[in-house]
Amino acid sequence: MQCPLDSKPRWERRKDARPHELLAAAIDLFVERGFAATRLEDVARRAGVSKGTLYLYYTNKEELFKAVVRESILPFLGKAELSVAEFEGHSAELLRSVVMNWSRQIGQSKASGIGKLMLAEAVNFPELARFYREEVMSRTRRMISSILERGIRRGEFRSFDTVQMTQVLIAPMMMLNAWKHSAVAPCASDELQPQAFLESLLDVTLHGLLPRAS
Repeated sequence: MQCPLDSKPRWERRKDARPHELLAAAIDLFVERGFAATRLEDVARRAGVSKGTLYLYYTNKEELFKAVVRESILPFLGKAELSVAEFEGHSAELLRSVVMNWSRQIGQSKASGIGKLMLAEAVNFPELARFYREEVMSRTRRMISSILERGIRRGEFRSFDTVQMTQVLIAPMMMLNAWKHSAVAPCASDELQPQAFLESLLDVTLHGLLPRAS
């Protein structure tokens, strides 16, 4: 008796799966399980293709992870950097815009879990940690620092150590991502609201950065 068409494995019906389907499956599994526990065969199965099809696009799990970062985070970074370069208003509004756009486009997406993954597994995968630091963290720090330096230069912010202040701003945002993907988050949704958290962070930060009244 011939099997119904629907009983055939998905990879037999969709051998032409495009890379973005593999990347979507990969980010789901990386965030859910971590890098070490994610297997390529599981990514292929989640995407509905054979493991051999996956190897047509990515030679190993490290390259797949890098592709996930480049697809899910770097486009946002590029747009944010361009917006900073073109912005003409007050630096406080620019900082607010960058932070809140990060929340909407990265913080509320699966990509927000990649930062927590790197915090947890960087020691065991130094090459990936180096890649993430150079491609994501270094660019993010430079962008935030440039906003702070712009504000000081234009007299919109008081003078301060921009290197340390950049870290002060980034650390709570990293914590927010880690919290969102922790086991505590589903049980504590009434204690920490991401949007309200960022608004409070901006309120405290900007009132501290603005020039003091004479």
